[in-house]
Amino acid sequence: NPGERLTEEHLAKKLGVSRTPVREALHKLESEGLIKPLETRGFIISADSKEELEELFDIRTSLEGYALRLISQIISEETLKRMDKLILKAEHALKQRNIEEIFKWKTQFHDTLHDLIAHKPRIYSMITNVRKYVLRYRKDTLHYLDGAKRTIDGHRKIMLALRLKDPDLCERMMREHIQEAKMDAEQSLFEKTQENLSDKIRS
Repeated sequence: NPGERLTEEHLAKKLGVSRTPVREALHKLESEGLIKPLETRGFIISADSKEELEELFDIRTSLEGYALRLISQIISEETLKRMDKLILKAEHALKQRNIEEIFKWKTQFHDTLHDLIAHKPRIYSMITNVRKYVLRYRKDTLHYLDGAKRTIDGHRKIMLALRLKDPDLCERMMREHIQEAKMDAEQSLFEKTQENLSDKIRS
């Protein structure tokens, strides 16, 4: 995890290799900014990427929660039915374990909502910018099927809130949905850092 201390001895023992490849891998990760040297022995996993991820998802939580509050008052039944179909397509893709398709239909679900606030240029532009950065984290998390299922379940809850035309519930459901996505992204980031370390040791 970000903030976790890494030492040559511990990693060599854990991975069953000598300390030399571990030392080389640690220095490569340091040069890439993924870990930082400690004043005492060892290194610490950099928190920079995690902090950026948290900030982006928290900003998105506020923006899209507020946006769904506005959308709840103007969305048509025709649009709701179109979004229902996107969820069904995502569920079918989940059964097929087709990650690319899940990502495609998930993105279209949020695109549909986003388009409904095009008449609010400031918030529309802010959400566009934040989503652009978030997607580079988000796609990785959907490679875990439980994360993909949580995404679809979240979309179901959002649809229920929209049909009830309850602005408070809509905002809460969207906020919860994006915070769940943040937790998945944090886990994915941690696992990618660990994989990166193992790959460098074995290369």
